[in-house]
Amino acid sequence: MDSDTLWNHVDEQRIDLAALIESLSDEHLATPSLCAGWTVRDVAVHLTQSHADARQVFPEAIRYGFRFNTMIREMAIRDRTTPPEAAEKLRAMVGSRRHPFGTNERAPLIDSLLHGQDITVPLGIDRPMPVDAAATAAQEIWDMTFPFFARRHNRGLRFVATDVDFAVGSGRVVEAPIRELLMCFGGRVPASPLHPSDGSDSGSRAG
Repeated sequence: MDSDTLWNHVDEQRIDLAALIESLSDEHLATPSLCAGWTVRDVAVHLTQSHADARQVFPEAIRYGFRFNTMIREMAIRDRTTPPEAAEKLRAMVGSRRHPFGTNERAPLIDSLLHGQDITVPLGIDRPMPVDAAATAAQEIWDMTFPFFARRHNRGLRFVATDVDFAVGSGRVVEAPIRELLMCFGGRVPASPLHPSDGSDSGSRAG
């Protein structure tokens, strides 16, 4: 996916997520999200923090002993941004091509797609993903190590999307829509509930 298309997807996700956040009741916002220890409100606030620069992140990293998952979780919980303010911040980020310190431009795409599910799945809201964007995010997670370690956690499996041209890994074939594969790679769901194919590894493109 070229850079312009990627950022167009990020902008569309941010606009849609802002509207979603504004539509949620206090009860919805207090619901536990798919992110352990975070409410829906915390995830909404976290989505606005991707513009933090090194001057903000480095002191926090030292404070938490470079335990980045803990740092990110605590920064969201401590942030006093209200949900309406979070929605406005997301809209203000549209058109920006900044991404979190130490990441690449695919990080905001991964964040918006996965965290959109973290918010909506516990609330019983169906949130479709653009399949080309989801495939780009899934490939990036598969190729990276920290923080997902998707390749390590899914050794011996070959994942094939049923709705877009995407396949990674080797071994027993698991076929599912790309949204489910992205959720699996992102640690939201295990591979076991996905439906295995009766076929063997077909030898098509691997990541």
